[in-house]
Amino acid sequence: NKMDLLTFIENSPTAYQAVGESAKILEQNGYLPITERDLGNQQMKPGGKYFVIRNDSSLIAVSMPKEKVKGFHIVASHCDSPAFKIKENPDITVENNYRKLNVEKYGGMILSTWLDRPLGVAGRVIVKSGEKPKTRLLDLKRDYCVIPNLAIHFNREINKGYEYNPQIDMLPLFAGNPQKSLVDEVAKELGVEKEEILDYDLFLYNREKGRLFGCDNEFILSPRLDDLQCVYASLQAMIGVKPKEYVPVCAIFDNEEVGSRTRQGADSDFLRNILQKVVRGYGADEELTGILAESFLLSADNAHALHPNHPEKSDLTNKPYLNKGIVLKYNGDARYTTDAYSAAVVRELCKEAGIPLQIFANRSDIAGGSTLGNLLVSQVSVPAADVGLAQLAMHSAMETAGAHDMEDMINMMTLFLSK
Repeated sequence: NKMDLLTFIENSPTAYQAVGESAKILEQNGYLPITERDLGNQQMKPGGKYFVIRNDSSLIAVSMPKEKVKGFHIVASHCDSPAFKIKENPDITVENNYRKLNVEKYGGMILSTWLDRPLGVAGRVIVKSGEKPKTRLLDLKRDYCVIPNLAIHFNREINKGYEYNPQIDMLPLFAGNPQKSLVDEVAKELGVEKEEILDYDLFLYNREKGRLFGCDNEFILSPRLDDLQCVYASLQAMIGVKPKEYVPVCAIFDNEEVGSRTRQGADSDFLRNILQKVVRGYGADEELTGILAESFLLSADNAHALHPNHPEKSDLTNKPYLNKGIVLKYNGDARYTTDAYSAAVVRELCKEAGIPLQIFANRSDIAGGSTLGNLLVSQVSVPAADVGLAQLAMHSAMETAGAHDMEDMINMMTLFLSK
């Protein structure tokens, strides 16, 4: 599973490819693709396994028991990660000798970690095709760019701290020929004319491969562990699920890193619409309210492990470690959904599965981040808890996690979805 995870991450440079890879895994295991347009004319049927994709970058999968059900067991995660988004008209000529690209930040990034790394270009491209434009996924699987550091000789004080300007310091070098154009390269890769490219959503991504490391290979070093690790775990759980009285649901959302307030984000109507369609598949036209009251959501997004060089940044009594089990996350300002009831459910799940559980809370004098759980429950009112896997260097271009924790997450999710 560890190496399969790294392959999944390598094949998922952006949310578009992550959803594409997720769809492949689901189809190979008997799930049928169905579009939202089709759902207006046909029903999901009891005993069927389905998935729906929205905007090429969010996916919801369901496995429907044959009998009428009591509620939903939902696992939600996100497939986007901080990166550099390529702007329109990206080509910039420098001194008639270089060509660089105009980019902007997507999400909260540790900027310095992107310097001097081999960067690829991936995303989706909209291509002219008859009356209706066609979407093409794109991954230029080459080391196309680098964001070069400024030599220490030109910035002698850099090791005393430096504030990077995204519009100046973080533009990637793309070509030594100033006539080269990114759109030309994209057209060549897709086998279309440049004029056929109508628009694109393209990002830079770190091309370095994930790997195991440590004295006993007990750690994982990889790009995009947040949150593809939980995405992968939820997919593995859906493969192994055997639904009985509850409908297992795997929801994978885009745009968590920028607030989720898009039509494909967790704060959209996507999940609610799919759950309503499932209910109607059982011949019930009533509102979701009663069924949602018997449902439960696990919001799965990675958590901060205690840092070996900065243990003082962790809470005094609630500090997770790598390879010590699943993390249950709390926050007094309700940035996480966990409360006493939902925590009890997770604790009992882990106890039944024999899985270690640890607790995360922020120091009271350090503001924490947020995730998708509280936005989801504002759309679909169900009891919910926030869980994750412990990691270091969250939002770095390379992140570190425990190699043994993911199996625990898969087992816990499988039990939850099947229970």
